[in-house]
Amino acid sequence: MEAIKETNFSFAGQTGFYKGKVRDVYYFGDKLAMIATDRISAFDVVLPRAIPYKGQVLNQIASLNLKATADIVPNWVLSTPDPNATIGYRCEPFKVEMVIRGYLAGHAWREYQAGKRLLCGVALPEGLRENDQLPEPIITPTTKADEGHDEDISRKEIIASGLVSEEDYLNLERYTRALYARGTALAAERGLLLVDTKYEFGKYNGQIYLIDEIHTPDSSRYFYSQGYAERQAQGEPQRQLSKEFVRQWLIGNGFQGQHGQAVPEMTDEVVRGISDRYIELFEVFTGQPFVKEGYENVLSRIEQHIIENIF
Repeated sequence: MEAIKETNFSFAGQTGFYKGKVRDVYYFGDKLAMIATDRISAFDVVLPRAIPYKGQVLNQIASLNLKATADIVPNWVLSTPDPNATIGYRCEPFKVEMVIRGYLAGHAWREYQAGKRLLCGVALPEGLRENDQLPEPIITPTTKADEGHDEDISRKEIIASGLVSEEDYLNLERYTRALYARGTALAAERGLLLVDTKYEFGKYNGQIYLIDEIHTPDSSRYFYSQGYAERQAQGEPQRQLSKEFVRQWLIGNGFQGQHGQAVPEMTDEVVRGISDRYIELFEVFTGQPFVKEGYENVLSRIEQHIIENIF
């Protein structure tokens, strides 16, 4: 099964390179080209097989959402010259990720189920069930680890440690709430609930910019709104579009990213199923059919589009 697992370009004028869990980033002074590969990670571990069309889905959904939120906060994007690549400003990232949750799901539910009622300094009421809507959205930041696991952290700890100044952090919270409100409204138009999501920010010429991707299946969790209340009342699992199904498959096969645990075998059937779910989210979210760009000469195509647009 064809997919983009990595890139190894060497561009004229290139000043650096960074390989993230999912993205390959090429630096050109104060600009960068970010390539969304088909790698997939879960529990902060890159899984052994890439997922066909995943990178295209992420890049195109992120592009749509960055355009749709540019009036709230400036973002890093200058152009999207290729289905898998975006060119933009090189920002100095803040060392925290701003996670916001409107529902008790995923990591937050696992912590709550384990007995915790204080998450990143935010108190949670008793009596909640998995996937319940929270009284109001809560911000639960994490550290942004260069390697290994991100860790939960509170506003108080972030400011006290100097990770982010108080003035900047309060602005990050304000932007986070406004972006989540916009994302919730956009999702509602497509019959979806934006359950939780994360935003990353950086600075360029002293100004805060929104960076990376937003409202994609890698950074966000969606439920179908139709039938949500009925399923919740009956204690049934929610229909969702997100990467959570990958995490649940891994958990069901004995893997949560802990030391000594082996990633379960990813068969062609598993890989194809994950690819189909990513494409499903694209089509539901955008209301448009997904056009597969194909993998013939894909690396040459990406390379040429970056060369033509970086300067």
